[in-house]
Amino acid sequence: MINSTVAEISAALAAGDISSVEITQAYLDRIATLNGELNAFITVCEDSALLAAKAADEARANGLDSPLLGIPLAHKDIFCTKDILTTCGSRMLHNFVSPYNATVVERFNDAGTVLLGKTNMDEFAMGSSNETSFFGDVKNPWNTEYVPGGSSGGSAAAVAADLCAMATGTDTGGSIRQPAAFCGVTGMKPSYGRVSRWGMIAFASSLDQAGPLAKSAEDAALMLNVMSGLDKKDSTSIDRPVEDFTASLNQPLKGIRIGVPKQHFAEGLSREVEQAVSAALTEYEKLGAIIKEVDLTNSHLSVSAYYVVAPAEASANLSRFDGVRYGYRCEDPVNLEDMYKRTRSEGFGEEVKRRIMIGTYALSAGFYEAYYRKAQKIRRLIKDDFDRAFTEVDVIIGPTSPHTAFKLGSKSDPVSMYLEDIYTIAVNLAGLPAASIPVGIANGLPMGMQIIGKYFDEAKILNVAHQFQQHTDWHKQKSPAITAANGES
Repeated sequence: MINSTVAEISAALAAGDISSVEITQAYLDRIATLNGELNAFITVCEDSALLAAKAADEARANGLDSPLLGIPLAHKDIFCTKDILTTCGSRMLHNFVSPYNATVVERFNDAGTVLLGKTNMDEFAMGSSNETSFFGDVKNPWNTEYVPGGSSGGSAAAVAADLCAMATGTDTGGSIRQPAAFCGVTGMKPSYGRVSRWGMIAFASSLDQAGPLAKSAEDAALMLNVMSGLDKKDSTSIDRPVEDFTASLNQPLKGIRIGVPKQHFAEGLSREVEQAVSAALTEYEKLGAIIKEVDLTNSHLSVSAYYVVAPAEASANLSRFDGVRYGYRCEDPVNLEDMYKRTRSEGFGEEVKRRIMIGTYALSAGFYEAYYRKAQKIRRLIKDDFDRAFTEVDVIIGPTSPHTAFKLGSKSDPVSMYLEDIYTIAVNLAGLPAASIPVGIANGLPMGMQIIGKYFDEAKILNVAHQFQQHTDWHKQKSPAITAANGES
């Protein structure tokens, strides 16, 4: 049962074929067996998970029924969880136990889900490989010599390895979609403002967005039903009616206009990924879709603009970690200045310190106009490109990443790491929704395809993703190692 989708587990629970306690225990056993190798979880909540599962079973016995009641999940360790360690993958917060729940966590609790634990991540969500975590590298379940992607690598790996039924992630420049592509799962970044950011530890406030990671588009829709909606505690939350994202999953695609950005099929894209996405577009044509080339003229500027805007916001957001109120504090400081300096020097990892320095520089007197203001102007040009494209098409499809997962330790150069998100960053700068779904396998590693939609058109993206998954089985593929661990032939 642990290799089933959320929808399948939900149906089995409703039919009484399995209890929440049984499925929860199966996942906990699985975590105990595989997490030592994969390092997907930082914290495992065994006792509280079993208590929550028992409560879910009792609620169902008393007549309560909801799609996610009793379903085990994992939260990325960037979401504050009451009385549970919340580290953000950093030494700075290695001992921080949150006194409250993030809104996303609270909504899943209200839906009756069972929290298995908190997943590993790049420190403060800064990374594309899950190699910057204070708690060590996460390994890709398809091949443990390779990265799972980042920053939500722990969540993606956990879903791919059947360590949980579903997981939350956050996406600032591709941090849900890229690991989803590398691990062969479905991941979605909703429109900015669709999901509350309250209680989600901030990296770049104008870019961060929480979203689901799951085995299928249908599962992602079920999760988004719970996650979405106005939160008055979050000033960036948008007041829109909460829709049922599963309602239009089965809508036919006949006549839908799919845009293909020529800039995403240029130099740097691997032959295998290009062929896989092209084959997927052919499949869409069979389903009645109309394929049309679109021009995202300024997309090549997205990485440069992002790595000014995001570090600038990070430098402000991370100033709160000073060793005074919570988190890490250096030992035996000489005075207050020494405590500040040493706490931040010792508490933050190299990549985080690099981005804080870049951001501080970009915001400093004499450089604000040259860097930060210009980056914001480019951001507007990128948004305008998407707006023009969406007058001609309903969704935009291209590769999620230029290639499959790369080997652990193979990218020591920060710039080459930053270029990993070349197809995903523009979506965050524009605030648009986008999903990554599995689209093929090359050299034993999965490949991902990105589906970008109009503002608040998550339902259409999920419909397009679901229809593809109804006619292909890439999302059902497992690594031989995981298949063997499941006892499957």
